[in-house]
Amino acid sequence: MKTFLRAVLSLSLLWLAPEGMAQHILKLSTTTSTENSGLLNFLLPPFEAQSGLKVQVISVGTGKALELAKNGDVDVTLVHARTAEDQFVAQGYGVERRDVMYNDFIIVGPASDPAGVKGTKDVLDAFRKIVQAKSRFISRGDNSGTDQMEQAYWKKAGVKPEGDAYLSAGLGMGEVLNMAAEMKAYTLTDRATYVAYKARTGLSIALEGDPAMFNPYGIIAVNNARHKGVNFDGAMHLIRWITSDAGQKRIAAFRVEGQQLFFPSAAQR
Repeated sequence: MKTFLRAVLSLSLLWLAPEGMAQHILKLSTTTSTENSGLLNFLLPPFEAQSGLKVQVISVGTGKALELAKNGDVDVTLVHARTAEDQFVAQGYGVERRDVMYNDFIIVGPASDPAGVKGTKDVLDAFRKIVQAKSRFISRGDNSGTDQMEQAYWKKAGVKPEGDAYLSAGLGMGEVLNMAAEMKAYTLTDRATYVAYKARTGLSIALEGDPAMFNPYGIIAVNNARHKGVNFDGAMHLIRWITSDAGQKRIAAFRVEGQQLFFPSAAQR
Protein backbone atom coordinates (compact mmCIF):
# COMPACT_ATOMS: atom_id res chain seq x y z
CA MET A 1 0.00 0.00 0.00
CA LYS A 2 2.83 2.42 0.84
CA THR A 3 4.43 1.72 -2.54
CA PHE A 4 1.16 2.40 -4.35
CA LEU A 5 0.61 5.67 -2.44
CA ARG A 6 4.10 6.81 -3.41
CA ALA A 7 3.25 6.07 -7.03
CA VAL A 8 0.03 8.12 -6.82
CA LEU A 9 1.92 11.04 -5.22
CA SER A 10 4.60 10.90 -7.92
CA LEU A 11 1.98 11.05 -10.65
CA SER A 12 0.17 13.93 -8.93
CA LEU A 13 3.38 15.95 -8.82
CA LEU A 14 3.97 15.29 -12.51
CA TRP A 15 0.49 16.49 -13.47
CA LEU A 16 1.14 19.73 -11.57
CA ALA A 17 4.56 20.32 -13.19
CA PRO A 18 4.97 23.23 -15.64
CA GLU A 19 4.78 22.18 -19.29
CA GLY A 20 8.44 22.95 -20.01
CA MET A 21 9.57 20.85 -17.09
CA ALA A 22 7.30 17.95 -18.07
CA GLN A 23 8.96 17.74 -21.51
CA HIS A 24 12.23 16.74 -19.82
CA ILE A 25 10.61 14.08 -17.63
CA LEU A 26 10.24 10.47 -18.70
CA LYS A 27 7.68 8.53 -16.67
CA LEU A 28 8.57 4.87 -16.18
CA SER A 29 6.28 2.35 -14.51
CA THR A 30 8.09 -0.74 -13.34
CA THR A 31 7.98 -3.69 -11.00
CA THR A 32 9.16 -3.36 -7.41
CA SER A 33 12.01 -5.82 -8.04
CA THR A 34 13.92 -3.38 -10.24
CA GLU A 35 13.76 -0.73 -7.51
CA ASN A 36 14.02 -2.89 -4.36
CA SER A 37 17.16 -4.56 -5.73
CA GLY A 38 18.87 -1.20 -6.31
CA LEU A 39 19.20 -1.82 -10.06
CA LEU A 40 17.48 1.38 -11.22
CA ASN A 41 19.61 3.59 -8.98
CA PHE A 42 22.64 2.05 -10.67
CA LEU A 43 21.26 1.86 -14.20
CA LEU A 44 19.47 5.15 -14.84
CA PRO A 45 22.00 7.91 -13.94
CA PRO A 46 24.18 7.29 -17.04
CA PHE A 47 21.09 7.38 -19.25
CA GLU A 48 19.87 10.62 -17.63
CA ALA A 49 23.28 12.23 -18.08
CA GLN A 50 23.43 11.21 -21.74
CA SER A 51 19.83 12.04 -22.65
CA GLY A 52 19.11 15.11 -20.54
CA LEU A 53 15.91 13.39 -19.38
CA LYS A 54 14.89 12.92 -15.76
CA VAL A 55 13.34 9.48 -15.28
CA GLN A 56 10.43 9.51 -12.86
CA VAL A 57 10.08 5.94 -11.56
CA ILE A 58 6.73 4.60 -10.40
CA SER A 59 7.47 1.25 -8.78
CA VAL A 60 4.47 -1.05 -8.32
CA GLY A 61 3.53 -4.63 -9.22
CA THR A 62 3.54 -5.56 -12.90
CA GLY A 63 -0.28 -5.52 -13.07
CA LYS A 64 -0.44 -1.93 -11.77
CA ALA A 65 2.57 -0.93 -13.91
CA LEU A 66 0.80 -2.09 -17.06
CA GLU A 67 -2.44 -0.45 -15.94
CA LEU A 68 -0.66 2.91 -15.57
CA ALA A 69 0.75 2.45 -19.07
CA LYS A 70 -2.64 1.38 -20.42
CA ASN A 71 -4.16 4.63 -19.10
CA GLY A 72 -1.38 6.75 -20.60
CA ASP A 73 -0.20 7.85 -17.13
CA VAL A 74 3.38 6.86 -17.96
CA ASP A 75 5.50 6.89 -21.11
CA VAL A 76 7.21 3.51 -20.89
CA THR A 77 7.00 0.37 -18.76
CA LEU A 78 9.58 -2.21 -17.66
CA VAL A 79 7.96 -5.39 -16.32
CA HIS A 80 8.25 -9.17 -16.09
CA ALA A 81 5.07 -11.01 -17.08
CA ARG A 82 5.44 -12.05 -20.71
CA THR A 83 1.85 -13.20 -21.27
CA ALA A 84 0.47 -9.94 -19.89
CA GLU A 85 3.03 -7.94 -21.88
CA ASP A 86 2.07 -9.64 -25.14
CA GLN A 87 -1.62 -8.99 -24.41
CA PHE A 88 -0.86 -5.33 -23.64
CA VAL A 89 0.81 -4.95 -27.05
CA ALA A 90 -1.83 -6.98 -28.92
CA GLN A 91 -4.57 -4.71 -27.53
CA GLY A 92 -2.77 -1.67 -28.96
CA TYR A 93 -1.67 -0.08 -25.68
CA GLY A 94 2.06 -0.60 -26.21
CA VAL A 95 4.56 -0.75 -29.04
CA GLU A 96 8.20 -1.67 -29.57
CA ARG A 97 8.39 -4.34 -26.85
CA ARG A 98 11.95 -5.58 -26.45
CA ASP A 99 13.70 -8.12 -24.24
CA VAL A 100 15.97 -6.45 -21.69
CA MET A 101 17.28 -8.94 -19.13
CA TYR A 102 16.41 -11.96 -17.02
CA ASN A 103 16.98 -13.50 -13.63
CA ASP A 104 15.08 -16.23 -11.81
CA PHE A 105 12.49 -16.91 -9.17
CA ILE A 106 13.34 -18.81 -6.00
CA ILE A 107 11.41 -20.12 -3.00
CA VAL A 108 12.71 -18.84 0.31
CA GLY A 109 11.73 -19.57 3.87
CA PRO A 110 12.97 -20.16 7.43
CA ALA A 111 16.43 -21.70 7.77
CA SER A 112 14.82 -24.62 9.65
CA ASP A 113 12.86 -25.52 6.46
CA PRO A 114 9.81 -26.99 8.26
CA ALA A 115 8.28 -28.31 5.01
CA GLY A 116 11.46 -30.11 3.95
CA VAL A 117 11.68 -28.25 0.65
CA LYS A 118 15.49 -28.16 0.43
CA GLY A 119 16.79 -30.77 -1.95
CA THR A 120 13.65 -30.61 -4.08
CA LYS A 121 14.39 -29.85 -7.73
CA ASP A 122 10.87 -29.19 -9.01
CA VAL A 123 8.94 -26.03 -8.04
CA LEU A 124 5.59 -27.84 -8.19
CA ASP A 125 6.82 -30.57 -5.83
CA ALA A 126 8.09 -27.85 -3.49
CA PHE A 127 4.68 -26.17 -3.45
CA ARG A 128 3.01 -29.52 -2.71
CA LYS A 129 5.39 -30.15 0.21
CA ILE A 130 4.57 -26.74 1.70
CA VAL A 131 0.85 -27.58 1.58
CA GLN A 132 1.33 -31.12 2.95
CA ALA A 133 3.36 -29.77 5.88
CA LYS A 134 0.71 -27.09 6.51
CA SER A 135 3.50 -24.53 6.54
CA ARG A 136 2.60 -20.87 6.13
CA PHE A 137 3.03 -19.18 2.74
CA ILE A 138 2.99 -15.43 2.12
CA SER A 139 1.77 -14.37 -1.34
CA ARG A 140 2.33 -11.00 -2.99
CA GLY A 141 -1.38 -10.97 -3.86
CA ASP A 142 -0.94 -7.83 -5.98
CA ASN A 143 -1.16 -9.12 -9.57
CA SER A 144 2.56 -8.50 -9.98
CA GLY A 145 4.65 -10.66 -12.28
CA THR A 146 5.74 -12.67 -9.24
CA ASP A 147 2.15 -13.09 -8.09
CA GLN A 148 1.01 -14.18 -11.55
CA MET A 149 3.79 -16.78 -11.69
CA GLU A 150 2.96 -18.03 -8.18
CA GLN A 151 -0.72 -18.50 -9.05
CA ALA A 152 0.28 -20.43 -12.18
CA TYR A 153 2.45 -22.74 -10.07
CA TRP A 154 -0.38 -23.46 -7.62
CA LYS A 155 -2.72 -24.23 -10.50
CA LYS A 156 -0.24 -26.64 -12.10
CA ALA A 157 0.56 -28.23 -8.73
CA GLY A 158 -3.14 -28.90 -8.14
CA VAL A 159 -2.95 -27.74 -4.51
CA LYS A 160 -2.97 -24.50 -2.53
CA PRO A 161 -2.63 -23.68 1.18
CA GLU A 162 -5.88 -23.06 3.00
CA GLY A 163 -7.00 -20.84 5.86
CA ASP A 164 -4.31 -19.30 8.05
CA ALA A 165 -1.61 -21.14 6.14
CA TYR A 166 -1.96 -18.75 3.21
CA LEU A 167 -1.72 -14.97 3.49
CA SER A 168 -2.30 -12.72 0.47
CA ALA A 169 -0.46 -9.55 1.44
CA GLY A 170 -1.16 -7.17 -1.46
CA LEU A 171 2.33 -5.71 -1.00
CA GLY A 172 5.64 -5.32 -2.79
CA MET A 173 8.35 -7.96 -2.74
CA GLY A 174 10.55 -6.35 -0.11
CA GLU A 175 7.65 -5.97 2.30
CA VAL A 176 6.57 -9.57 1.70
CA LEU A 177 10.08 -10.83 2.43
CA ASN A 178 10.03 -8.94 5.74
CA MET A 179 6.65 -10.50 6.56
CA ALA A 180 7.88 -13.99 5.69
CA ALA A 181 10.82 -13.51 8.05
CA GLU A 182 8.61 -12.30 10.90
CA MET A 183 6.05 -15.09 10.41
CA LYS A 184 8.57 -17.87 9.64
CA ALA A 185 6.84 -18.50 6.34
CA TYR A 186 7.78 -19.41 2.78
CA THR A 187 7.36 -17.12 -0.21
CA LEU A 188 8.19 -16.92 -3.91
CA THR A 189 10.57 -14.11 -4.79
CA ASP A 190 12.80 -12.90 -7.57
CA ARG A 191 16.43 -13.56 -6.67
CA ALA A 192 17.49 -9.91 -6.95
CA THR A 193 15.15 -8.63 -4.25
CA TYR A 194 15.97 -11.60 -2.01
CA VAL A 195 19.70 -10.89 -2.16
CA ALA A 196 19.11 -7.19 -1.43
CA TYR A 197 16.99 -8.10 1.64
CA LYS A 198 18.81 -11.25 2.79
CA ALA A 199 20.81 -9.63 5.57
CA ARG A 200 17.76 -8.04 7.18
CA THR A 201 15.44 -11.05 6.85
CA GLY A 202 17.66 -14.04 7.51
CA LEU A 203 15.57 -16.10 5.09
CA SER A 204 17.21 -19.05 3.33
CA ILE A 205 16.82 -20.34 -0.22
CA ALA A 206 14.66 -23.45 -0.11
CA LEU A 207 14.52 -24.11 -3.86
CA GLU A 208 16.35 -22.73 -6.87
CA GLY A 209 17.42 -23.81 -10.34
CA ASP A 210 14.20 -25.17 -11.81
CA PRO A 211 14.06 -23.99 -15.47
CA ALA A 212 10.36 -23.27 -14.91
CA MET A 213 11.43 -20.39 -12.63
CA PHE A 214 13.06 -18.38 -15.45
CA ASN A 215 12.11 -14.69 -15.08
CA PRO A 216 12.47 -12.47 -18.20
CA TYR A 217 11.95 -8.69 -18.26
CA GLY A 218 10.68 -6.60 -21.17
CA ILE A 219 10.40 -2.88 -21.89
CA ILE A 220 7.46 -1.38 -23.83
CA ALA A 221 6.70 2.14 -25.07
CA VAL A 222 3.17 3.42 -24.54
CA ASN A 223 1.43 3.75 -27.91
CA ASN A 224 1.36 7.46 -28.80
CA ALA A 225 -1.36 6.80 -31.38
CA ARG A 226 -3.63 6.00 -28.43
CA HIS A 227 -2.28 8.57 -25.96
CA LYS A 228 -1.11 11.73 -27.74
CA GLY A 229 0.43 13.33 -24.64
CA VAL A 230 3.01 10.66 -23.87
CA ASN A 231 6.72 11.33 -24.27
CA PHE A 232 7.17 8.76 -27.02
CA ASP A 233 10.53 10.11 -28.19
CA GLY A 234 11.86 9.86 -24.64
CA ALA A 235 10.46 6.35 -24.27
CA MET A 236 12.17 5.19 -27.44
CA HIS A 237 15.40 6.87 -26.35
CA LEU A 238 15.34 4.77 -23.15
CA ILE A 239 14.40 1.59 -25.02
CA ARG A 240 17.25 2.04 -27.50
CA TRP A 241 19.74 2.82 -24.72
CA ILE A 242 18.78 0.01 -22.33
CA THR A 243 19.02 -2.54 -25.17
CA SER A 244 22.28 -1.08 -26.53
CA ASP A 245 25.75 -2.37 -25.69
CA ALA A 246 26.13 0.42 -23.12
CA GLY A 247 22.84 -0.33 -21.36
CA GLN A 248 23.33 -4.10 -21.45
CA LYS A 249 26.86 -3.81 -20.04
CA ARG A 250 25.54 -1.60 -17.26
CA ILE A 251 22.93 -4.25 -16.35
CA ALA A 252 25.60 -6.97 -16.32
CA ALA A 253 27.84 -4.83 -14.11
CA PHE A 254 25.24 -4.44 -11.35
CA ARG A 255 26.21 -6.41 -8.24
CA VAL A 256 24.90 -6.83 -4.72
CA GLU A 257 27.39 -8.39 -2.30
CA GLY A 258 29.48 -9.33 -5.33
CA GLN A 259 26.66 -11.28 -6.98
CA GLN A 260 25.31 -10.53 -10.47
CA LEU A 261 21.52 -10.32 -10.19
CA PHE A 262 20.34 -9.50 -13.73
CA PHE A 263 21.59 -10.91 -17.02
CA PRO A 264 21.25 -8.91 -20.27
CA SER A 265 19.14 -10.52 -22.99
CA ALA A 266 18.48 -7.82 -25.59
CA ALA A 267 18.74 -8.82 -29.24
CA GLN A 268 21.11 -6.38 -30.89
CA ARG A 269 19.57 -4.37 -33.75
